[in-house]
Amino acid sequence: MGSFSIWHWLIVLVIVLLVFGRGKIPELMGDMAKGIKSFKKGMADDDEADDAADKARTVEHRADETVSAREKATKS
Repeated sequence: MGSFSIWHWLIVLVIVLLVFGRGKIPELMGDMAKGIKSFKKGMADDDEADDAADKARTVEHRADETVSAREKATKS
């Protein structure tokens, strides 16, 4: 009762072809592919933006730097 025979699938295929037509299905698949490509591009752009933001927040400290007396006074 839970499985479909080949005849069930053929009937479903005929109904889908009648509803959407021959040209509409490839068009829908093309639109879906464009959507997936756009989504992947957006995710890659977000990753690049995150990497740039992480680099902008990073402050490098060097051991040989000295802090002037004025900078010490403003920090206190």
